[in-house]
Amino acid sequence: MTAAALAGTLPKHASHEGISRMAPPRAQRVLIAVTGGIAAYKVPELVRALVRAGHAVRCCATHNAAQFVSPLVLQTLSGESVRTQLFDPEQEGEIDHIALADWADLVVVAPATADALAKMAHGIADDLVTTLLLATRAPLLVAPAMNVNMWRHPATQANVATLRARGVAFVGPESGMLACGWEGEGRMAEPAAIAAEAERRLGAPTLAGETVVVTAGGTREALDPVRFLANRSSGKMGFEIAAAAARRGADVVLVSGPSALATPAGVRRVAVESATEMRDAVAAELARCTVFVAAAAVADFRPAVAAKQKIKKEALADDAGLVIELVRNPDILAEVARAPGRERRLVVGFAAESEDVLAAARRKLERKGCDLIVANDVSRSDAGFDVDTNAVSFVTAQGDETLPLLSKREVAERLLDRVEALRAAAHDEPR
Repeated sequence: MTAAALAGTLPKHASHEGISRMAPPRAQRVLIAVTGGIAAYKVPELVRALVRAGHAVRCCATHNAAQFVSPLVLQTLSGESVRTQLFDPEQEGEIDHIALADWADLVVVAPATADALAKMAHGIADDLVTTLLLATRAPLLVAPAMNVNMWRHPATQANVATLRARGVAFVGPESGMLACGWEGEGRMAEPAAIAAEAERRLGAPTLAGETVVVTAGGTREALDPVRFLANRSSGKMGFEIAAAAARRGADVVLVSGPSALATPAGVRRVAVESATEMRDAVAAELARCTVFVAAAAVADFRPAVAAKQKIKKEALADDAGLVIELVRNPDILAEVARAPGRERRLVVGFAAESEDVLAAARRKLERKGCDLIVANDVSRSDAGFDVDTNAVSFVTAQGDETLPLLSKREVAERLLDRVEALRAAAHDEPR
């Protein structure tokens, strides 16, 4: 397949505020049903996260929920009127409550109180929210929030089991300090986690059946028990790729160096520190891996010997320097590209360069034996390490494609578009 033909399989894009943004074929429609728990104060952040991701969001709320979060706030953030009553003469002709139930591609119940779970389990429809939940044919994602004893009560657990058996999905609850002063399970999952799970369930499963292994972040190479050699990688790019692959239905393993980033929804994370640990973790996943994306900034060298005790400057002469012998780390990307089973595995590498970016990426493509290299200029202040945007080029044997400045989330989506096109082209080749 030619580069031009391959490019023709990718989605069109539009530009806004200097950053190119992807135009989804149709905005996914999310209805958020808010019930009467204190955790309702977090719902505006959930609305904001889903709107930022490009989804159409509408909200409905019980009377008690409106005591914890203002419908006006939800309306302002979503851009849509908020329904709070089953029969509202001012709104019924505008958005019929049954039509609203039919409108949604996904319904998120957040927070879901013990009362709401009981009504859902037993088919009770005595207000707007419970009527919508009974009437909708859309998938349900529920984020419980309540006192730990209410959550653990056999009646609540039986209701949860009933709902799970019907196909209702749950996110949370989490453990921690609760608003009532107790500590334990019952905290509503954080809005970012709920939004990520919602997006995963909204995504088209275009990578279903694929096992995607992504490396992310930097590595730490020990000098002594206190110090290490490292780099500026935050892991943001690799985490976005893992999250995007999970949204597309892949089985995703994220092998990450030290990072404070949260594990994306639907992703299995393997935490490592050094390059050799990352190599071993990747090797353990290769038997199942069908797509490998090496987004990590792996240290090229490590100290030949790591001191067992802290290196003391007092042990050196006043004017003496410290000489550290370095040895090469394993080349994880090249090893994966040469590993058995290569014919069924797509291999993607990253080239973080500060000069002659495309030329260096082409050399790396040939030298490492990859299918695709993602090249980026890390000397730019708006791309590369520890920022939320990136400007990359895709380099393959068929040619190059340079993208405009994008969010790292959008770069991840564009990369997976290319991965899907390459996989399709490989499957179409005569055996």
